[in-house]
Amino acid sequence: MTKSKTGYFALGFFAFAALFIIIAFGSPYWLVTDGKLKDSKFLKIGLWEVCFNKFEDVHHWYDTVFNSCWWIFEEEFYIIHDILLPGFFIATQFFFTITLCCVLLSMFLVFLYLKKDKDDDDYLTLLVTLGTVLVIGGFSGIISVVTFGARGDGRDWMPHWQNNDLGWAYALGVVGVISLFPAGILFLIVARVHKYKKLHEMQSREPSAYNMHERNLGYTRGHTDI
Repeated sequence: MTKSKTGYFALGFFAFAALFIIIAFGSPYWLVTDGKLKDSKFLKIGLWEVCFNKFEDVHHWYDTVFNSCWWIFEEEFYIIHDILLPGFFIATQFFFTITLCCVLLSMFLVFLYLKKDKDDDDYLTLLVTLGTVLVIGGFSGIISVVTFGARGDGRDWMPHWQNNDLGWAYALGVVGVISLFPAGILFLIVARVHKYKKLHEMQSREPSAYNMHERNLGYTRGHTDI
């Protein structure tokens, strides 16, 4: 079905945002070492994966040495959970996961939007729901990236903090989250325009129906007089 230009712009922003958010969600490049330190014990970390190079328990309670890349909830990491999973990082994971869920739900809603005709009874409801879900995902994502941006490269988290930088996956996450807002707002604008068009059509039909009733009534009266 043919959609408005505003609707196509909304779809473009959404596709852009969805791609970046999905990549950022699965990439271990939210925080990376700059490579200037040859023996850096920390290499990179994402929301669900971390890479170490001969990293040892800072409490020295265990002799475990962590090498290569691991799932962040790997059983062996329980001895450094207090270091690896501070509160701000858990909040980052939580709110960005909400954002991803909003994106996935929006994919289904976009599919319905592309299939439905403007004359369907639930077309307006679909547009409002889609726009609202995207805006909610945007706000959740903003909380996530701001939280990580403020604390991720701080001196109280990963070792060699002075050699750690926010990575490209984090940048993609930021751009993707910001892009959710114009996508959601444009869908809400489409919904508003569709609503007023419907009202205008209803108001246009009402006088016509009224005039037809008057003509029928006059015709009936004429026959009665005869």
